[in-house]
Amino acid sequence: MTVQGLPMTVPAADLPAHVRIHEVGARDGLQNEKATVPTEVKAEFVRRLADAGLTTVEATSFVRPKWVPQLADAEQLFPLVAGLPVALPVLVPNERGLDRALALGANRVAVFASATESFAKANLNRTLDEALAMFEPVVARAKAEGVHVRGYLSMCFGDPWEGAVPVPQVVRVCEALLDMGCDELSLGDTIGVATPGHVRALLTALTEQDIPVGALGVHFHDTYGQALANTLAALQHGVTTVDASAGGLGGCPYAKSATGNLATEDLVWMLRGLGIDTGVDLGRLVATSVWMADRLGRPSPSRTVRALSHQEQ
Repeated sequence: MTVQGLPMTVPAADLPAHVRIHEVGARDGLQNEKATVPTEVKAEFVRRLADAGLTTVEATSFVRPKWVPQLADAEQLFPLVAGLPVALPVLVPNERGLDRALALGANRVAVFASATESFAKANLNRTLDEALAMFEPVVARAKAEGVHVRGYLSMCFGDPWEGAVPVPQVVRVCEALLDMGCDELSLGDTIGVATPGHVRALLTALTEQDIPVGALGVHFHDTYGQALANTLAALQHGVTTVDASAGGLGGCPYAKSATGNLATEDLVWMLRGLGIDTGVDLGRLVATSVWMADRLGRPSPSRTVRALSHQEQ
C-alpha cells in the first residue's frame, strides 16, 4: 500500500521529535453513524487500531443511549477490548456515566465541556457554568480513584450559533477544567473554522496564563480543509498530542455543520514527512480504515487512504 521511500523525510526546525496520536475513530468517529455498527465490529476496529501502533484509542462513551444510540453498547464493548496493551479512554458525561465506566475497570475518562453558552445548552441542556459545576464531582471522584481525566473543550475557535469565540472566554474555561483536576485538555475546533493564526493566538494566550503546553492537545475538523495546517501551527507551538480519527470518520450530532475529523492517515503522512515519530504503521492503519469503510458501505474520506488503497475518488 505504501510507496517506497515516500514521503521523503525533510525535518523542520522547532518541531517535536514525537507526537502522541489520540485516536478517536471508534468513539467520535462512529457516534454519528445512522446505521448501528455491531459491537463486535467496533471491538475489532479498536483491536486493529491498536495493532497498527496507536497507543491511545478512545473506545466508547458511557452516555445515555437516547443521546447517542450508536454507543448504547458501551457495557458490552468495553470488556471486549479492555485487555489490549493500549490506553482506552472513555467519555463520561456525568457521575452515572463515571459509575458505569469504573465498574468495568476503566482507568482513563474524559468529560466534554463547551467554550460557549449555546453549545453547552445544545449538548448538555445547561449553561456553561452549570455544565462545569456538573463536571466537578465527576473529576474529583475520578481523581480519587486514581483515574486519568481528559477535558474536551468544544467550540474553541467558532460556534455555529454565536460565531467567533473570544480567546479570553476559551482561556477561562480551560483554567476552570484544569483547576478542577483535569490532567489534560483537548482544544476542539468542532465546526472546523480555525486557521493557523487563530490557533497560535489561543495557544499563546493559554501559555501566558501559565497553562503548560504539555497539558494541551488539539482536535481539528477538516470542514474548510484547514486541519493539517492548524495541526502544524500547534506543533510549532510545542503541542505533542493530536486527536485524529482513522479514515477521517466523524462529526458531531449536536453541531450539524461539523464534518469529519482530521484523518489519522493524513496526519501520519505529514508527520512522517517531517521526521516526527508516531509509532504508527501506516500500511496497517490504511488497511484498517479500508476494512471499516467496507463495513460502513462507503469509501473513506481520507485522502491518504484513497491514495494508498486506490479507492474510487
